[in-house]
Amino acid sequence: MRSIKAFWLRNEIKPLVAWRAMRELLRNPDDTTQVFHIIEALKGDSLGRAVRRLESTDRGQALLRAKPDIVTKLNDRAWLLSLPAGSVGRAYYDFVHAENLSADELIASSETSAREELFHGLSEEETWLADRLRDIHDLQHVMTGYGRDPVGELSLLSFMTTQTPNRGINFIVWVAKWKYLREVPQFDVRRLIREGAMIARNAVWMAEINWEEKLAEPLEAVRRELGFEPPREYWRLREQAPELLFAG
Repeated sequence: MRSIKAFWLRNEIKPLVAWRAMRELLRNPDDTTQVFHIIEALKGDSLGRAVRRLESTDRGQALLRAKPDIVTKLNDRAWLLSLPAGSVGRAYYDFVHAENLSADELIASSETSAREELFHGLSEEETWLADRLRDIHDLQHVMTGYGRDPVGELSLLSFMTTQTPNRGINFIVWVAKWKYLREVPQFDVRRLIREGAMIARNAVWMAEINWEEKLAEPLEAVRRELGFEPPREYWRLREQAPELLFAG
């Protein structure tokens, strides 16, 4: 009976909680705590499945044993600046410096009561993976080429949930898609959502990469090695109708 209850709790979803949080997020897109409420309400066993996937490969097993902390390197701006121009780490520095960001800010924005609920009952491996997926968010921007405009973030969410399936992120993408289709009918955002998913399917899973070792390598070489294709639909939109990036 106990195992059945534990299974039910691990896979439980709370759609009404997710919907209320989504309404708050639509009213105030800057209220990022609602994102964690949505993910917590719909997460089920997504992190458990992701850890089991890591455990199925040699590369993933090595990461789970070492549990490296990527934040140490991503916040070392002097070290990032010492890397060659065109490297992954230097491109990351340029991205976060242009946006006045840091990995610590991602951590601070996630330190909420919702996050405590999200992590309740997780294993050490699941907690480490959840943190790592959060910490490499801006690195995913760099690897994919998506900007931080609303369409770029939406496209990246499509990439993320295709690589690491998450019902909470799926829900955010679904609501955002219909919001764009209703409010900006001349722009079919579904093309960019599909493109993000396609790039994710063709690329190596970012969660199983030792990014600590990749930061000093040339960005374009790493993109080719790991199968990252350029987001052509997204860049075509940026060039031809940049005003639509912030519509919706």
